[in-house]
Amino acid sequence: MNSHHVPPAPQGFADPEVHPGALSAAAAASILGAVGDVTFILDRDGTILDMAVSDRDLARMGVSGWVGTRWAANVTIESVPKVGEMLADVDAGAPPRWRQVNHATPNGDVPVRYLAMALGQHGRIIAIGRDMRAAAATQQRLLQTQQSLERDYIRLRQAEARYRMLFDLAHEPVLIVDAATRRIREANAAAHRLLGVRDGALADQPASMLVDADQREALVAFFGAAEAAAAPAPLTAALRKGLGEARINATLFRQARIALLLVRIEPVESAAPVEAEPDRLRDVVERMPDAFVLADADMTILTANAAFVDLAEVASPERVTGAALDAWLGRPGIDLELIAAQLREHGMVRNVATVLCGSGGGEEEVEVSGVAVPGENGSGQFGFTIRTVGRRLREVADPGRDVPRSVEQLTDLVGRMSLKEIVRESTDLIERLCIEAALTYTSDNRASAAEILGVSRQSLYSKLHRHGLGSLVASDEA
Repeated sequence: MNSHHVPPAPQGFADPEVHPGALSAAAAASILGAVGDVTFILDRDGTILDMAVSDRDLARMGVSGWVGTRWAANVTIESVPKVGEMLADVDAGAPPRWRQVNHATPNGDVPVRYLAMALGQHGRIIAIGRDMRAAAATQQRLLQTQQSLERDYIRLRQAEARYRMLFDLAHEPVLIVDAATRRIREANAAAHRLLGVRDGALADQPASMLVDADQREALVAFFGAAEAAAAPAPLTAALRKGLGEARINATLFRQARIALLLVRIEPVESAAPVEAEPDRLRDVVERMPDAFVLADADMTILTANAAFVDLAEVASPERVTGAALDAWLGRPGIDLELIAAQLREHGMVRNVATVLCGSGGGEEEVEVSGVAVPGENGSGQFGFTIRTVGRRLREVADPGRDVPRSVEQLTDLVGRMSLKEIVRESTDLIERLCIEAALTYTSDNRASAAEILGVSRQSLYSKLHRHGLGSLVASDEA
């Protein structure tokens, strides 16, 4: 048995001869005129023979003057086919259906929804219309409201993204704790570094795990005091796993009727740190204009400089550390595997053309050079320098000659362009080489070159200009 619900079909009177029975002409006309805002009586050709207008606004627009004119002559040009289709459906005996047309009036276009059907045995047609201006105004208000909501949503997302970036980039360890459950909802990168856990590991953990076991009750009591007082005194406690002492501050705030605690952790330094000698090599690598990445044997990023962070379009180096390098460099499963194979076999690669995909979805053409540093038990590391070349190539390219000049350059496009685009480039290359050969054969006589190539002079001049092979001078036209 079919379980799908089937909507009921439209149903008319069961016995129309008895109920409602024969109606007088006046009663039938009153009923038909009251059904719609405007009702037309048409002949088979669509000429308006008579009409009834119950809508006062339509009456004031001069609709009554349409008697004796064709229905299609009073609608906008895009609605004329709809009128023709409704008349054709009536003539063919097709089931009637509502269609919307627009009438051209002195007050502008008026949308009216019509139902046309046969009337009697004399080829008469009745068209019952309902004014759709109120519905159109409601739809317009709904659309404006939806657009306003979408604009507010975009502004909210932008504000959230800004605050999220500030939260993640803050040097001070900050956590968001649920005041009811005492569980950590969010923690920034500085908090993860302070507590020595991987990014995201603190989420949904009990806040008491921040401190040693013997001080957890004091921390829970401190959170209770933070809910009752506006600015409680900081709590000094020993952090977990001997990470030292820290001052803990908590501030209560509410979001979506939920009480939350903004917890800030300030490590207490037992002694002034000894200023270490600056790591000049690290400083140089960090300031390099080219991107630098150090990856392990599994091509997981160990560290990256600021230039790579900019190319990857991420907020901080912590967002790329520990991630797979192929999330940004090369086409997934193709380029980076080939580069890694070359590094393992030869120990280095130089100027490999590939692409770098930013987190925002943009692609940048780059050249990659790399070196392999072997380690024990296959635990080697790989160092990569990444240089952007897309902008440089576009800047030095001759605007009149962007076609590859040799087969070698054409094959270099493999991996950068689709096969369809490469075929188009090869067609241009062959055309340019043939034109150059013809000019050489005819000692640069362009009229003769056009003849042996089987093209007109004008066509040859156009191709010369497109390929940047010379400009038309007065002697060429002689």
